[in-house]
Formats: sequence, C-alpha cells, structure tokens
Amino acid sequence: MKPSIKFLLQFTLTLALALNPFSRFTLQAAPLPRLASISYTPPPPPPDRGAPGSRGEGASRGCVAGSQPLMALVPEQTLSAAGATPITQVWGLTSADHPRFWFFMPYEPTQMRAIEFVLQNSQDQTIYRTPIPAPSAPGIVSVNLPSTVSGLEMNQQYHWFFKVRAVCEPNQTMTLDYVEGWIQRTHLEQGLRDRLTQATPRQQAALYAENGIWYDALNTLAELKLTQPEDGAIAQDWTDLLKSVELEDLATQPLIR
Repeated sequence: MKPSIKFLLQFTLTLALALNPFSRFTLQAAPLPRLASISYTPPPPPPDRGAPGSRGEGASRGCVAGSQPLMALVPEQTLSAAGATPITQVWGLTSADHPRFWFFMPYEPTQMRAIEFVLQNSQDQTIYRTPIPAPSAPGIVSVNLPSTVSGLEMNQQYHWFFKVRAVCEPNQTMTLDYVEGWIQRTHLEQGLRDRLTQATPRQQAALYAENGIWYDALNTLAELKLTQPEDGAIAQDWTDLLKSVELEDLATQPLIR
C-alpha cells in the first residue's frame, strides 16, 4: 500500500472515531464466563423477612436414600434480625413465566402412595395442583408449570409445596413428607439478555447463576445433563452449582425424566 493511501485510511478511521466516540465500544461485547467454576450468587432477599420454607435438610420423619431425605434443589439462607427469631428462607428467582422445579426423591416405587405438587400465589390462592407419577427409582425429578396454567406474573412471590405420602418400612404407618419454598419471576436486563444470546448453553447457565437467577441456571444444566450424560464438563458444572448452595451430596444422583 502506498504511504499516502495508508495515511488517508488511518486519518479517515481516526476522524470517524472522533465524530462517533461510542463506535469504539460497540465493537467490544461484555466478556462471557470462562467457565472455570460455576457458582451461584444470591440476589438480595425478599423484603419483610418473607419466603420461609424448608428444602429438606434434617428431615427424619420419612424415608431416606442413604443419608438423603426428600430434598428440593433450591437455595436457602438463614436471616437473623435483632430481637427476632431467625428464619430460613427457601427462595429463588426465575425469568420464565412457566418454570420447572426439581426435587430429589429417595423412595423406592413400592414405598410411595401419593405425590402432589401445589403452587399458590401471594394471597394463598392455589393456582396449580397436580398429582405426580411415581418415578421408577430414587433420583431427581422435575415438575413443570404447564402452558395451560396462567404464567407467573413479574415480581410476584409464589409459594410451592411438594408432598409425598409414603410407607418406608413394612407394618409402618404412612407418613407425609414435604418440602416448601418460594419462587419469583424477575426481569432480565437488556445487557444480560444480549450476553445470553451470544453464550453457549454452559455459559448461559453460568450467567444465570452469577446473576442470582437460580431456577434458570439449574434447569439449563439439568437439560444439558439429560441430553449429554457422558459429558464430564457438564457433570462438573452441575456439581459446582449444587456445591455453591450446599447441595453437593445430590450431585451424583440420577436425573429421571
């Protein structure tokens, strides 16, 4: 290239950037996660110390698989305030209007008598109730909020229950095991939506997790595990995510469709 032409091109580019300084930034997207280790970052908790529940730890009333009782795959945190009794919040965010919920069931098929999922709005009105088919073996199962039901409204709290009636041992009476918690639909900022569009599914899970959107992170990785069960990187992501909310003991449990 002749020096005069090269100088003219450099001058033109410099002039264009000077006239439109924002153009130099549009060439650079926000960096995507490097996926060294996926981890959940809790969002600010709901106001007024709301969303109490139980995801299952310490339950001794029902059946267990090894040392694991019925468990909900959700974050929990204990909140304390001066002069108030500490409460355990079982709560998470989703961007979906029809989300999916995940539960570990320790029961053998012969132990289960009835399984039910219930979703209520913040006024304690039941908006969805359904029986759940018994899985064929202990493992992690999911419950979808179907499209035939009104979707979650933005920024509203919903209370869910997962109940199992079971007979753990012969000649024992039937027990009711249950877990409960809360879910809230949240709006995704435009910048996050843009990054999700550019990301791979594993990167999407990491983005959801680092932005505190638990249900979407969990569901994205669960779908990857179901479709690519032999992928070691996906298995490690799953373990890391569960470990970040102290559920690593469930990482090797099978996912059951």
